[in-house]
Amino acid sequence: MKRFSILLLLLLIFSIQESPAQKRKSERAYAAFNAGEYYDAIDLFKDTYSKTNTSDKTARANIVYMIAECYRLINDPKNAETWYKLAVKSLNPKPDAQFWLAESYKKDGKYLPAIDEFKKYKQIAPSDSRADQEIRACELSLEWMRNPEAYKVEELKDLNSKESDFSPAYGRDDFGVIFFTSSREDASGNKTHGATGQGFTDIFESRIDKKSKWSTPLPVDGINSEFEDGTPVLIGDYKEIYFTRCEAGKREKKGCIIMHSVKNGDEWSEPKNIGILPDSLVAAHPALTPDGKTLYFVSDMAGGSGGKDIWVATRSGNEWSKPTNLGPDINTSGNELFPFVRDDGTLYFSSDGLIGMGGLDIFKAVAQPDNSWVVQNMKSPVNSSADDFGIIFENGNERGIFSSTRKGRGNDDLYAFEFPPLKFNITGLVKDEKTGAPITGSTVLLIASDGNNLQAETGASGDFKFVLKPDVDYIFLASKKGYLNGKEKETTKGQERSRDFMVTILLTAIDKPIELPNIFYDFNKWDLRPESMVSLDKLVETLTDNPNVTIELMSHTDSRDTEEYNYELSQKRAQSVVQYLIEKGIEPERLSAKGYGESSPKVVDAVINAQSPFLRLGATLSEQYINNLANDEQREIAHQINRRTEFKVLRTDYESPKK
Repeated sequence: MKRFSILLLLLLIFSIQESPAQKRKSERAYAAFNAGEYYDAIDLFKDTYSKTNTSDKTARANIVYMIAECYRLINDPKNAETWYKLAVKSLNPKPDAQFWLAESYKKDGKYLPAIDEFKKYKQIAPSDSRADQEIRACELSLEWMRNPEAYKVEELKDLNSKESDFSPAYGRDDFGVIFFTSSREDASGNKTHGATGQGFTDIFESRIDKKSKWSTPLPVDGINSEFEDGTPVLIGDYKEIYFTRCEAGKREKKGCIIMHSVKNGDEWSEPKNIGILPDSLVAAHPALTPDGKTLYFVSDMAGGSGGKDIWVATRSGNEWSKPTNLGPDINTSGNELFPFVRDDGTLYFSSDGLIGMGGLDIFKAVAQPDNSWVVQNMKSPVNSSADDFGIIFENGNERGIFSSTRKGRGNDDLYAFEFPPLKFNITGLVKDEKTGAPITGSTVLLIASDGNNLQAETGASGDFKFVLKPDVDYIFLASKKGYLNGKEKETTKGQERSRDFMVTILLTAIDKPIELPNIFYDFNKWDLRPESMVSLDKLVETLTDNPNVTIELMSHTDSRDTEEYNYELSQKRAQSVVQYLIEKGIEPERLSAKGYGESSPKVVDAVINAQSPFLRLGATLSEQYINNLANDEQREIAHQINRRTEFKVLRTDYESPKK
């Protein structure tokens, strides 16, 4: 834009000074620059450059650098880039020229070239940590653009003009009235800033009609002056307004002050300085809590972190406390500007000193119990490579308005933003655990933590679908005759983006014994080893999900000992499993234990054959078959397969007497 100082100008110490009656254009150019009249200084420097002898390379290099600086300070990165390129190539270039060339690339959204230029600056100034931060900022910006937040952003064309329009504030509880700052032609006064080439700003008002169209903005009567007026905030049923006024005088320097006015009927009272700081200091960009007792504002007074900082003061009666700096969590050596505080105390502000996408980025800060702040960049698309600032919200809703220079015309514009309602869907499949085949006609019960339960039946491909709500835990319980119930869990809690979930529920057929994996005992012992508990806890969960089922626990040994001993050992092992389940709350009437010793050797199925190809598919792992295997290693594997714990379903109509 052509008025970066529109962002900072309300903060700078204003003075319009008579240019010294000096004959040389060079002196006039430097005088304009030193007075903050960067817009005027550009033409003066260019004129000086054209008339400087080409053999005076040092003088020409200095002028090129000054032109680049002017373009940077009026926030015109495209032109700044052009002149910094010349400055870098000139005789004995200033190191800062290389840094600001990289910044110009970054602010124009050219992140990869910016990284290259920052790396060159690191070679020139290896001790300057800014380069590493800016390289990281460029890398993150590329990532944020690839994966933007879900906000929808739209330009408010009804409100924007060809001049600067920024820093909105709502003026009614239905958010149908907006106040904002503008330098458009209807603003009061006829002075033009040498820093921006635009007129002084005023506060304008617009109302939305039944067709959601904003009316033509008009200056707010009774508030605006011949000076800079802007950055409004309204509180107290929208009958009190605080705003910034930056005066300018020819013979004295005046800072920016915070003004206050009260609405009586349709008229605003004469604005008065709240006196938060002496008039010679900058106090700007007011943001107040809804009760009007806490004020956040911007100042460059002594005691800050450098540049412009955010300060806070509290009110008792009509007196404001001594301002306190918000500290290093918020403030940096750069500029922190345009604070806004939501009803829940969350603070939003803009900064060019924290890691961001370009010039000013919008940040969200949440206060912690220890008085620290957790600060987050709002990322793309709210932030961009341009300046993004002056955000407001519709109370607790995730929508509002902010200001940005992203359109590329050089001026600030207003943009509406909204975080669309989160939408969640789940598509599921119910399959046979053993074969992987879809199970048609199974019943799926959705059990939600908010108390809303739903039911669906799977289609021909075993599929089901549900629409889910935000911030809810879900259980999906599938059932089908001839199978144990199965379940899966999902949650939408903590989800910040709309999402389609996928889930597969596996059901286990009950027509055959079901093996419990990883049930281990020490040699010749029946006490359960700790690593067995995971598998048994899953069995507890299965029995809980299938409350009408009774089962028989079946323990098997290998053939290496007498049949009598193996029967006894397997019976004790089966009973130890039953005892564990009882201790976990499963009713004893639902459980029986039986040891089979070596009497039921395993039949090799496809899974076993795939894991141990030397075991023939369909073979029974009898003692004779195992003894005929090729070597001891194969025989040990076969014995281990026979040593197993299984269960089979006896009944599916059990009813607990506790009901």
